[in-house]
Amino acid sequence: MKQTESIKKNNDFQIVYRNGKSYANKYLIMYVKRNETEKNRLGISVSKKVGNSVVRHRVTRLIRESYRLSENKFQRGLDLIVVARASAKGKDYKEIESALFHLSGLHKIMDENK
Repeated sequence: MKQTESIKKNNDFQIVYRNGKSYANKYLIMYVKRNETEKNRLGISVSKKVGNSVVRHRVTRLIRESYRLSENKFQRGLDLIVVARASAKGKDYKEIESALFHLSGLHKIMDENK
């Protein structure tokens, strides 16, 4: 993730939750808020409802990898938070990637020319 930083602080998550716009699908919820920089910031949240730590980390890695491989298609200057739903448990890479792209399309944050 060359052009993207991680959101790690609870305060930063809360700001995006309160002020960002959200869309959801079967597996993921995505909150998006503009920031004042040229970089994107990505936060991933997977609760204990999804499963034990092994399952949660797998879902986190799938989301992060889906984003990383298509990072150059996203517009710049966004705070993105992706929340995994319990139904994301046991899904493969293609399903998570498809869910991420679906939400990106709803938010209209993909650059069509890339």
